Amino acid sequence: MNRIAILTSGGDAPGMNAVIRSVVRTAIYEGAEVYGVENGFEGLIDGKVKRLYESSVGDIIQRGGTILGTSRSERFRTEEGFKKALGVLEVFGINKVIVAGGDGSLRGALDLSKAGIDVVGIPLSIDNDLGYTDYTIGFFTAVDTVTEAVSRIRDTTEAHGRANIVEVMGRDCGDIALFSGLAVGAESIIVPEKIETIEEVAKKAIVRRNRGKKYHIIIMAEGAGSSEEFAEKFEDLTGIETKVTVLGYVQRGGKPNVVDIMLASTIANKAVKESLRENASFAIGYTDGEVRVFDLKDALKIEKKFNRSVNDVLNITSI
Repeated sequence: MNRIAILTSGGDAPGMNAVIRSVVRTAIYEGAEVYGVENGFEGLIDGKVKRLYESSVGDIIQRGGTILGTSRSERFRTEEGFKKALGVLEVFGINKVIVAGGDGSLRGALDLSKAGIDVVGIPLSIDNDLGYTDYTIGFFTAVDTVTEAVSRIRDTTEAHGRANIVEVMGRDCGDIALFSGLAVGAESIIVPEKIETIEEVAKKAIVRRNRGKKYHIIIMAEGAGSSEEFAEKFEDLTGIETKVTVLGYVQRGGKPNVVDIMLASTIANKAVKESLRENASFAIGYTDGEVRVFDLKDALKIEKKFNRSVNDVLNITSI
């Protein structure tokens, strides 16, 4: 009897519940037992494991958050905590673990793999910061959330003739800023991967103002620096009254959109089937329009590349 455990780890993202639902129902369909681990690797250490059934995941596909809970576990990185986690898997007779989360979570999965546990990683992160997959689950919903928020911010910004620096999530990857910037028609984006001086951004704003532009929207990823300092200097250089809006955790919440539900359901389905097919560890991703299987260790070595084609479109259409 195959016993599969599913845990959600790290920062929450829209689509986590859709992943859980697809894992549970696919596993049961395939004749396996499935267990949910509460609060990620922390719950694994503490033995917070429960059997899941078809009814356990009813009516959750469109809910935000995660019914299993999540956490960032420092204890899992310690020898003592790691051994406790392995002991819990042994006690419950669990021989397969599916980990849904971002880069740090999948590296935790890799540690389990090195200890002899069959693991499958599912890319779940609003930042879209994993290099082996074109898109992570939760990313497009976060972009939708930013787009909707900016549409409201624009009304006030235009009414007062101001500029607004909208700070979005993205410590090392600026994809939320990039894609939402294109979607809302932002004048500029500030991201960690792209070096654009504040003088260049200010010059663009002055040129637009001189031809009649009454307001200015700039999307800035949190990893690109201080939005408050940027706004202060931007105002000094342009003479345009400038405000800052930090969207924060609102980007993680809310029900997933149809794209993320589809990604979550199909990727999780593939994760279960691949875990039952072979005794090995994988990462499941979405590339070139297909759900694909990657060696977990190799997948985590793939560098995330900045999408320059989308950036080129934004630069051309925001002149």
